[in-house]
Amino acid sequence: MNSDSESLQSQCLGWLLTDDVKNNDQSVECEENDGVKNLHNEATASKSSEPKLGGTPQTFQLGEIPTVLDRFQAVLKHRLQIQAQDHPPLFPWETQLIEYPDCVDEPSMTLVPTWGWMVQQSKLNLPLPLPERVFQQLLEQCQALVTSSVPLGAKLVQVVENFFPNESQALNDIAGLVLRSTYRSVSTLDTMPNIQSDYSDLQPRQQMALSLLAAKQLLENLTLPLSAASPVVERQWLTTVGNLNIRVEYQFVGITKLLVQAELPVKGTLTLRKSGTLAMATSSTPGYLSVELGCEQLNPTYTLEVEFPEIDEQPLLFVINPTV
Repeated sequence: MNSDSESLQSQCLGWLLTDDVKNNDQSVECEENDGVKNLHNEATASKSSEPKLGGTPQTFQLGEIPTVLDRFQAVLKHRLQIQAQDHPPLFPWETQLIEYPDCVDEPSMTLVPTWGWMVQQSKLNLPLPLPERVFQQLLEQCQALVTSSVPLGAKLVQVVENFFPNESQALNDIAGLVLRSTYRSVSTLDTMPNIQSDYSDLQPRQQMALSLLAAKQLLENLTLPLSAASPVVERQWLTTVGNLNIRVEYQFVGITKLLVQAELPVKGTLTLRKSGTLAMATSSTPGYLSVELGCEQLNPTYTLEVEFPEIDEQPLLFVINPTV
């Protein structure tokens, strides 16, 4: 066992804008400046040569040159404005001209809530945090498999196998170590190599071990085991708006029933299900909410869905396994 733990600890853990305007500026400059150049050439010629017999020397009044330059600048500015209108520049992320709205209504900004359940990662006992994308996919997979009846070891492998294709044997080996690891003790993970590294810097087998550890804790948090000897179980799940506190009780007084009480940090809905039967309760404000169902068969499996539309478009799914 110690050697297995030591083995786990050693392994576990382009925007460039084409300057079309510049080229066009050059053509405009040559085209519009020609008159100014000619005037300058004529003036130079008249100064360097003798006046023709009977002719009048060409002179310029003070202020004529600035007037010509002002006209040239106005024409150039007009040409540039036309060029910008016909060929507007694009942002680095654009491939074609896109019309953007002048403003965005506030309601439309909340149509797709963020994953409000993901902050639970801070409550897990992991040697280093998982990237948000990885943890989100792990949580999605755990939600999809939490009601599966396959053994926990196989369930762990199924949760993380999409991250490590063609690594079934290695995943199975490490999953066995994770099942026997005492991850609840932080000291058992302090000796993992590269403990201060980011997830992306870990070796593949370390990433496997870390992902499996997270999956194990998530599945345990989402599973509520009850029995006659332990008729009450409590869970706490951290969300972006506060803690969700759940208390599940297996009652044997009179008719056997399952009672779920929850303290909600925001308005939400509780749905308790078992084989075609359900009980639902909704609250429009934060606070306490409860649902219950009778237990008419031995060892039924219940599911509890917690919905918080303000923070997440997907409910959080728990499985309740009472045994007599």
